[in-house]
Amino acid sequence: MGVTDRVWGALTSMIKLEDKVVRQNEAIKTQQAKIENLTERVIKLETTLELLMRASDLKKLK
Repeated sequence: MGVTDRVWGALTSMIKLEDKVVRQNEAIKTQQAKIENLTERVIKLETTLELLMRASDLKKLK
């Protein structure tokens, strides 16, 4: 029974490990989506800031 128990334990460990990997992969995908969303928002803010700075420079020249 010792060999059978070790084989069963190894299979159980592999299944648990696979489940952890799948859950980690899902968490990474969620985090990646959040990062991409934040990156888009930062780009929009940078663009708005740059446009406002250029507009204020134009007003100073006039």
